Amino acid sequence: MIWIGLNFTPKSAAIAAGRAPVLRRLLAALIAVAVLAAGAPRTLAAQLGIEIGAMAPDATVERLDGKPAQLAAAFAGKPALIEFWATWCANCRELEPALSAAQKKYAGKVAFIGVAVSVNQSPERVRRYTADHLLGFTHFYDRRGDAVGDYDVPATSYVVVVDTHGKVVYTGVGGAQDIEAAIQRALK
Repeated sequence: MIWIGLNFTPKSAAIAAGRAPVLRRLLAALIAVAVLAAGAPRTLAAQLGIEIGAMAPDATVERLDGKPAQLAAAFAGKPALIEFWATWCANCRELEPALSAAQKKYAGKVAFIGVAVSVNQSPERVRRYTADHLLGFTHFYDRRGDAVGDYDVPATSYVVVVDTHGKVVYTGVGGAQDIEAAIQRALK
């Protein structure tokens, strides 16, 4: 058995408390990865994210030119599919064909939004990637992790679908999501 001694002072406790949201998101991501690696249903991992029925938060993100933007403005008044992704994410690449097909089928009826997480990414890398991938999507960069935190994103390849009122009707994670069924929930 290994013992690690911790010496908490009021100052170190305050620092730890300030990091609680980051640590909570990290723990949720680790649990999601473990759940997916164990072969558990993808919906279990998705339950770690924003709750079905919640109103979609209006997180501050950046456009790919670096200017600030509000995420909810990209889909105000229409159904939307939001994917939290990264260029290095294998599940995101597996999901791309279904996302691209849905975007072509529902263009003009549903807003398709990609939010690039900032872990091991740069706006330039995201710009280069989006020149050839997920065409027709409105792309954002989440430099500070505001959207990741507000949507309680458990992992990359996390998809959130909202209806015309901004209510979350679907969440899922992984490369084998039923995007068509998720969009149909938003269009009802």
